[in-house]
Amino acid sequence: MTTATFRFYARLNEFLPAERRGQAFSCSCARAATTKHMIEALGVPHTEVALVLINGQPAGFQRSIENGDRIVVYPKFERLDISTLAPLQPLPNGRPRFVADAHLGGLARLLRLAGFDTLYDNGYEDAAMAELANREGRVLLTRDRALLMHRVVTHGCYVYALKPAIQLKELYDRLDLAAHARPFSLCMSCNAPLRAVDKQTVFERLPPRVQERHERFLTCDCCARIYWEGSHWQDMRALLDSMNVSD
Repeated sequence: MTTATFRFYARLNEFLPAERRGQAFSCSCARAATTKHMIEALGVPHTEVALVLINGQPAGFQRSIENGDRIVVYPKFERLDISTLAPLQPLPNGRPRFVADAHLGGLARLLRLAGFDTLYDNGYEDAAMAELANREGRVLLTRDRALLMHRVVTHGCYVYALKPAIQLKELYDRLDLAAHARPFSLCMSCNAPLRAVDKQTVFERLPPRVQERHERFLTCDCCARIYWEGSHWQDMRALLDSMNVSD
């Protein structure tokens, strides 16, 4: 029987039982078990891992565990300088795109508000969603750790917070989204691009008070929704502005 010592850092401890958090612990491993297999067997999705050190040296997920190995596992998106090392799974190049699971509809709408292409459908099945994320180079967002352990998932992010606005702030901080945000460029409802529209072309569809008070409008050619800078718009602008404020 192979025995190795594991130590997980920072938020990765939240996936472990209380008695294993914040400390090194020994664990029996199956013969020829890989690093990825054991990390996930201990409850930690591989998508949350940025760096694995085995006996002080960087190691990949496919490295077989040997008797007496000391394995240290660091999370993604923490203030840890690994610039001199190759991360296990760097995010896709360019502006991040997402697919959100059935429990993150509120977060999906806020990501669209910020201008991030985000697919969401509460009818998605896990396997189809994982394959979609992989095929299109999207980051899979979920609070289901088992989904992140799906074999085809390459880029995923476990969402710790429960409320959409706090979830958005979490992603802004962990993925440095502020540099890529394009607020009010996508429809919150259907994810399609918004475009400016002349007031007269939508005048008859506006509430009377909006007809009187507003001059600038955006519309979605997909669902025909109309957006204007009312109180809700201002609340959303304040929310997005707060994303750029450091704690």
